[in-house]
Amino acid sequence: MANSLKGLAKDTAVYGLSSILGRFLNWALTPLYTRVLVSTGEFGVQTNLYAWTALLLAILTYGMETGFFRFVNNEPKPQQVYSSSLISVGATSMLFVVLSLLFLSPISTLLGYTDRSEFLVMMILIVASDAFMAIPYAYLRYKKRPWRFAVIRLTFIAVSIGLNLFFFLLCPWVHRNAPEAISWFYDPNFGVGYIFVSNLIGNGVIFLMLMPHVLEAGWHFSLPLLRRILSYSFPLLILSIAGIFNQMADKILFPILLPDRAEAEAQLGIYAACFKIAVIMVMFTQAFRYAYEPFVFNKKKADDREEDEAEKRRSYAMAMKYYIICALFMLVGVMASMDILQYIVGAEYREGLRVIPIVLCGELMMGICFNLSFWYKLIDRTWWGALISSLGCLLTVAIIWWGLPRYSYMACAWASAISNTIMVIVSYFLGQHYYPVRYELKNALFYFTITGIALVILWMNGQYIAPLSTPLKWSVNLSVIVGFALIIAKKDLPLKALLQRIKRQQ
Repeated sequence: MANSLKGLAKDTAVYGLSSILGRFLNWALTPLYTRVLVSTGEFGVQTNLYAWTALLLAILTYGMETGFFRFVNNEPKPQQVYSSSLISVGATSMLFVVLSLLFLSPISTLLGYTDRSEFLVMMILIVASDAFMAIPYAYLRYKKRPWRFAVIRLTFIAVSIGLNLFFFLLCPWVHRNAPEAISWFYDPNFGVGYIFVSNLIGNGVIFLMLMPHVLEAGWHFSLPLLRRILSYSFPLLILSIAGIFNQMADKILFPILLPDRAEAEAQLGIYAACFKIAVIMVMFTQAFRYAYEPFVFNKKKADDREEDEAEKRRSYAMAMKYYIICALFMLVGVMASMDILQYIVGAEYREGLRVIPIVLCGELMMGICFNLSFWYKLIDRTWWGALISSLGCLLTVAIIWWGLPRYSYMACAWASAISNTIMVIVSYFLGQHYYPVRYELKNALFYFTITGIALVILWMNGQYIAPLSTPLKWSVNLSVIVGFALIIAKKDLPLKALLQRIKRQQ
């Protein structure tokens, strides 16, 4: 078990390098966007379109990533699994592009972008290429090539960020001083559209980098095998759509539920910009997911020979334990650093900072829900996942539908936190029935309690000490972070054993 968890931690760190560093660099663009875009509504436009992109990506991949991992570790011809999955997703992505461009006009009218249809064209191409490249990325994870995975992801981030800086800083400067030099390709009124241009060019670059791995698939297509994969993955499609819509419903429904489109985009821009501050929880969960999914399915394949069933379940429990500890530590760290982190967004966006603790809790629960979700994947009862995720989606939509016109973006933050918590509870009890794992509930309760105490101290510090002395406030905040870290080190990190091992090696 120890070796397995070390492998999981190593892969999480490497995948996290690309995910966390990449998102951090992308995160660093938020101060740029919130200062160079002409209004909060412009930020709201890109938020709304990227929310649609995430939902469409879930539809176009239709659970094939998880289906790929499920079958590639159990089939005698893994290359056939890769080839069949890649050809299937490639064909449906191409069909999506053709149909979307044919019906571009009614789609633009439906989404409220009649005068900005070029944004939709770029979104269509971005989501189709992302869907296709999801399978080669999964193949790299299967082949245990995290560094290659990281290099490609970071290349995309570097290209995307470089182009954003080019279009939003360099081009406006050149346009002010020598407009004739760039007038042939640069339009200062295109504004937020250059975000999509940068993304599309970045996708083209990494598509070329992934092409050797695409060609590795060859033509080993098997229709019977694809049918089996689709039979397994189809419930995951419903799960994925419901799960993504659960996360993106607020950003999709904002322009629909508020009668004033301009005001809706402005409020969405404020909410989305402040949401970016809470993205650290998303980064950690994504990095963990990239490593954890192959870890689970590889253990299903190999551990029948190497470890007994009880040992496998202990590994899953330990993974959950350390996810919760790390995620709660991040939550406290973010809240203790808000005086600095608030400057990530422009001044006109900071009225939305009050959503951050609620959003952090919602993302924490989403990560716990993902950790719990493997039970129905391992026993091939993926319909349970679809039902759980659909329940969460319905709750989210109901809360937003009722609360958004009354409480604006605060309703969106609470909707995510409440629905994710309900999904965790339902998934836990169902999992204990079908695939029981003895999670360390007392340990989790202890850390949730410590986190609650820490947050109360931080709040009281901001209310009563901050007006008196800023240095004293920062001393208290730092003490809370250090105290939390010391509790973790004392209770759940084997530092003493590690130090003894280092001394022996010396």
